[in-house]
Amino acid sequence: MVKILEIDSRFPRIDAIAEAAATIRAGGLVVYPTETVYGLGADACSDEAVAKVFAAKTRPLEDPIPVAVNSFELAHRIAELTPIATLAFRKFLPGPLTLVVKAKPEKISKLVTAGTENVGIRVSDHPVVLNLIEFVGGPITATSANLSGKSAPIVLREALKQLGKHIDVALDSGKCKLGTPSTVLDLSSGPPRILREGPISEKELSRILK
Repeated sequence: MVKILEIDSRFPRIDAIAEAAATIRAGGLVVYPTETVYGLGADACSDEAVAKVFAAKTRPLEDPIPVAVNSFELAHRIAELTPIATLAFRKFLPGPLTLVVKAKPEKISKLVTAGTENVGIRVSDHPVVLNLIEFVGGPITATSANLSGKSAPIVLREALKQLGKHIDVALDSGKCKLGTPSTVLDLSSGPPRILREGPISEKELSRILK
């Protein structure tokens, strides 16, 4: 049965963060809030934990899973950051942007990249997830907490309605501020491509893409 922990986004409870982080380190699944939608967190370095994410979401194994970090240093540990990726990172992150870049495969679960050799890097500006990653001590999965093909949840009850039987701990911080998934920018090869437009528009990104 899922354990629900209420948490204030402005002043996150350390005990709740610590419990959720311990759950992730032990291979469990945690639902957590971001500024966009609720995310499904697992140890992104563990094949077993990431496999649970795919199973919970009924997500095809060939569909890569983005990864959440809380610093440029942690992003650099698991991914190759080109000059333009570094520029985008410094300009827009933390924020509602996912950068697709070349992964360092020995640093994260091979299931995360789904055979693409790329990884989506996400740095939320939500204090709860930033603290959660700090307590975990490494990257966590950043996919939305919904069944594959269903709407991404902006309140916890929507996430638990879809995934509740698979979740160990859920952090409830109320309604997500933006309510729409992050913009996805592919910088892995060739010209930059926007794979999904979200809160950060193509016009905003064009300032660095040119």
